[in-house]
Amino acid sequence: MTMKQELPDEVLSAMAVEWRRKALERDGHARGIAHELETELRRRAGAPLTNYDTMDLRPLKTRTASRRWWTFWHPR
Repeated sequence: MTMKQELPDEVLSAMAVEWRRKALERDGHARGIAHELETELRRRAGAPLTNYDTMDLRPLKTRTASRRWWTFWHPR
């Protein structure tokens, strides 16, 4: 088998889709192969950048929880 590092992105992506399809059909070894191919694709693409400006970094205790609509009938 060709080394996955030597394959072009298009071929690698097509192989990953095919192996993932086989894995969904309960082929025993297909899940691991699909995972390896998808990992290589993610490695090539690089890690996605996180926008920390939009993240809520406050501690969980200090965040305000929205009241649910049924709390009128069932008080806390």
